[in-house]
Amino acid sequence: MFNGFISIDKPPQITAHDCVSKLRKLLKQKKIGHGGTLDPMATGVLPIAVGNATRLLRFLPEGKAYEAKIRFGIVTNTDDITGEVISDRPCLNLTLEEIKNLLPLFQGKITQRPPAFSAIQVNGERLYNLARRGEIAESDIPIRSVEIKEIKVLNWIDGDYPELDVAIACGPGTYIRSIARDLGEKLGCGATLSGLRRTYSSGFDLSSSLSFEQIAELVRSHKFTVLAPDHGLHFLPMITFDEDETTGWRMGRIIAIPDDFATLCEKNIYVRICDCHQKFLGVSEVIETGLQPIVVLYPIN
Repeated sequence: MFNGFISIDKPPQITAHDCVSKLRKLLKQKKIGHGGTLDPMATGVLPIAVGNATRLLRFLPEGKAYEAKIRFGIVTNTDDITGEVISDRPCLNLTLEEIKNLLPLFQGKITQRPPAFSAIQVNGERLYNLARRGEIAESDIPIRSVEIKEIKVLNWIDGDYPELDVAIACGPGTYIRSIARDLGEKLGCGATLSGLRRTYSSGFDLSSSLSFEQIAELVRSHKFTVLAPDHGLHFLPMITFDEDETTGWRMGRIIAIPDDFATLCEKNIYVRICDCHQKFLGVSEVIETGLQPIVVLYPIN
């Protein structure tokens, strides 16, 4: 049984749920979950929790980063290149300078209308189901606030349908498809997302990510290992318990906050807990009476 994290380099044309199913078969283990969806068209980092680490998914940090390709002159019903084309307008006169002048409008805290074909729920039903049945109007899609920390131009290709490559760092809930669509609308020529690769997600990046082919080979050669259960959680402060505190905490007791950590705990809601050998035990919530066990990876029954 594996207990820890895997960072998948997701291939195109499959969902995050498909990735979980494939891993269950490869690892012969049922308790597997993913740390956030990724559009089927997109590739790149998809955090996966295995075994008891599935209980830690909710503590992962929220930041994400992407490399996106935006094609101008094309508009689709899904806001990406996989959708039905609803507008086709070559835009030979579009310049990179025009685009750069608009990019500041898409940085910082902005409002965004998610794509009609997205997993957001409206009245208890996924938007993509409503969109497929033609039962959702643009005005019915809830506007949301998101944060775009940075947009950096990587490449520009001229042509009838020019393409822009950008690197985007953003907060949770951001739709890169919406950025492509809205940029095209502001330019008056339309645009759609033609490629997307996630380079960072919730504490995981491409350098630690594996393809399914790599995982299958490592499993066959009995060399496969998972990342540590607290991989991605290093932003949480760590408190070390002695043996008595460790035993009590693992049994579900609230442990008093050590004096030298009082200031630290005032500024944090959750902390990592380790034993005197620096073994990660789980996560505590900081409450008025002490450190309350929230996730105990190795409980004492």
